[in-house]
Amino acid sequence: MSTEARSNFLKTQIQSDLDTGGARRLVTRFPPEPNGFLHLGHAKSITVNFELAKQFGGECHLRFDDTNPEKESQIFIDAIQEDVRWLGYQWHGEVRYASSYFQQLYDWALHLIDQGDAYVCDLSADEAREYRGSLTEAGRNSPHRSRSIEVNRDLFERMRAGEYPDGSRVLRAKIDMASPNINLRDPILYRIRKAHHHQTGDAWPIYPTYDFAHGQSDSIEEITHSLCSLEFRHHRPLYDWFIEHLEIFPSRQIEFARMNVEYMITSKRKLLKLVEHNYVSGWDDPRMPTISGMRRRGYPPEAIREFCERIGISKSNSIVDFALLEHCVRENLNRTSTRVMAVLRPLKVVLLNYPENQVEEM
Repeated sequence: MSTEARSNFLKTQIQSDLDTGGARRLVTRFPPEPNGFLHLGHAKSITVNFELAKQFGGECHLRFDDTNPEKESQIFIDAIQEDVRWLGYQWHGEVRYASSYFQQLYDWALHLIDQGDAYVCDLSADEAREYRGSLTEAGRNSPHRSRSIEVNRDLFERMRAGEYPDGSRVLRAKIDMASPNINLRDPILYRIRKAHHHQTGDAWPIYPTYDFAHGQSDSIEEITHSLCSLEFRHHRPLYDWFIEHLEIFPSRQIEFARMNVEYMITSKRKLLKLVEHNYVSGWDDPRMPTISGMRRRGYPPEAIREFCERIGISKSNSIVDFALLEHCVRENLNRTSTRVMAVLRPLKVVLLNYPENQVEEM
């Protein structure tokens, strides 16, 4: 990483928040879901969050957003921690888990019910999609939207007690089914999943959705700036809606462009197919664009950090030339690699016209 970090719009906004009192100090977080190994795209998020915290004298948390136990594993948790350390970063305090906040999230869900801002819905997945509408057509209110606060609270507490089968009921926020932003059309907060969790065991038969757990976990940890990729920009109104209606710590979400590299797959879903169908030997196969795979391939962590610094931070998506990554690797190896010359297959040479008793030292 260059000694003098380049300026970008994130630094400008953070500095403005610190100068105007919008934040007393900077607290960021790297919040991966433990359902796969980290790839090169994650390296950008890691460097952005950890480097900004370092530059502003703040702190960066490592938090696993573990709300989907059926796809998560301790193997992924261990690998992610190893990758972050290998890249040269150390998170502040202990490793954090969204699952550690399940009781607080549940209490907040009850609070929304008591305010009339959430309700239990019995629509099936297909029915919910039909009621949701489309980008050009407004959604329709669920027939269960008018349930009383008392009925909703009783149903949700019975969901918590494990009385209902998987997928039979969900808890939804009561916002606006006619909103042009589909994320505000009564999003799901909780669903029934009687699955064993790698951290909480069988304590919970219901699990919060990512949208509900993520923002509120930020607030619990008093994350001042929630830095995420552009695909979450349409989720920001929901992120702010929860803060307003729960009256909790106001974390600020800011989006930046994700990393897209030519000829490189950075979709965790597609990478998982390569692993599951044995096209590669595992997540750390040297042919994989995962951080662990690049480590086995011989990439230095300094080169990856330099690559992330050079491509910069912007608000618009773009594609980076793969040659830039290789250039950063070559530059780093040129500075750090030891040069050794050796004759591996020597040839015997006989001099026929050299004086027999003459000796020369060179």
